[in-house]
Amino acid sequence: MSRSIESVAVIGAGTMGAGIAAASASAGCRVLILDTNPETVEAALQQVDDEARHLVTTGTVDADLQAVSDYDWVCEAIVEDLAIKKDLFAQLEEIRKDGSVISSNTSGIPLRQISEGMSERFRSDVAITHFFNPVRVMRLFELVPGEDTDPEVIAAFAQFGAERLGKGVVHAKDTVNFIGNRIGCFFMLSGLHLAKSFLQEGMKQETIDAVLAAPVGLPPTGLYGLIDLIGLDVMELVGKNLSVNLPEADVGHRYTSFPPTEQQMHDGGQLGRKVGGGFYRQTKSPDGERIKESFDLLDEAWRPAEAPNLGAIPTELGEVIFHDSLEGELAWQVFGGTLRYAAELIPEIADDVVNIDNAIRWGFNWVHGPFEMLDHLGPQRILDRIRSEGLQTPAMLKVLEDAGAESFYRNDGTEYLGSDGQYHAVANSAS
Repeated sequence: MSRSIESVAVIGAGTMGAGIAAASASAGCRVLILDTNPETVEAALQQVDDEARHLVTTGTVDADLQAVSDYDWVCEAIVEDLAIKKDLFAQLEEIRKDGSVISSNTSGIPLRQISEGMSERFRSDVAITHFFNPVRVMRLFELVPGEDTDPEVIAAFAQFGAERLGKGVVHAKDTVNFIGNRIGCFFMLSGLHLAKSFLQEGMKQETIDAVLAAPVGLPPTGLYGLIDLIGLDVMELVGKNLSVNLPEADVGHRYTSFPPTEQQMHDGGQLGRKVGGGFYRQTKSPDGERIKESFDLLDEAWRPAEAPNLGAIPTELGEVIFHDSLEGELAWQVFGGTLRYAAELIPEIADDVVNIDNAIRWGFNWVHGPFEMLDHLGPQRILDRIRSEGLQTPAMLKVLEDAGAESFYRNDGTEYLGSDGQYHAVANSAS
């Protein structure tokens, strides 16, 4: 049976649910917003564009849950608690209409755990539809099927995401943190640990952030600035989830907990921008002048922010990782380590390099995805560096070498190297 999504019921009107509802209404869909808290529902309604607000119906879970029976897509966006989610889905399954599709926006709970013990109908019609925050701005839309999900359901979500919402659809697998956050959070958590030795060598946080930004094709937030934006509280929860769900041999286990100073920051409520400061903060002098301060991770005290010192590192994109300097070694260990990590994750988290590259560009705003960046730098140069340091060769770099290939993409990016060692046509990246 062909599926079509023309109406959307969102259960949970927090940040993500409100964003999904607003985006769907702006796309011309009828939308239902439900939450346990009427004030939260009203706040979500205010995020909907004025011209689309007539498409939106609101209510509470207790009084109006039956109304989901009139909607094509039922999207759960409630608290990240498995038992609560399963209880809600059991209720929804009894009332949703035949032919409807159902999903969770969870970022951390595997679909197989949500589906366990559920009906065949539910398992056939369910997927994870993972948006990035803010939903209206971020292009990435990760789509994750379960073992029993009907391909027609995935096709309906992909079409809706691409054509109605204008998202970049990435096909991920039911693994911890999917694609974007699996790699992006590895960069952040490993970076906190690996940067310590560079701080002890005298490098300032501002310089670390500057190296791990434009020189390697990352946004200007760098490392510490990005975690300030996300919040140490969120990152701690991510780390705990990874520690439980990462495969036993995954190198990410080294980094799932914070270094001691960052843990103290977290425990003391110094979480980032949301509370006025984490690694950085803005204050005002008595005469009203705005002052930027940095929290020195060695002295554990606030100090005036300093201008980064990039020395004489190369200006060409990515070349810093080959530079014989402290900055070059930082870039190699943190950014290069993330590239190596990504190259080890096929076919575990995705079937091909294209989905991984798209997820990282669309979700974290990198100039190039990991495999595009490896091509830009030259895979053989990376392999030579890996071998010279006695590191393990990541799976996809081994595939490339065994195939006698020189790059992961060829013919102006229209073909990609698969894990089978053969080149395949790149499908339309929007679907």
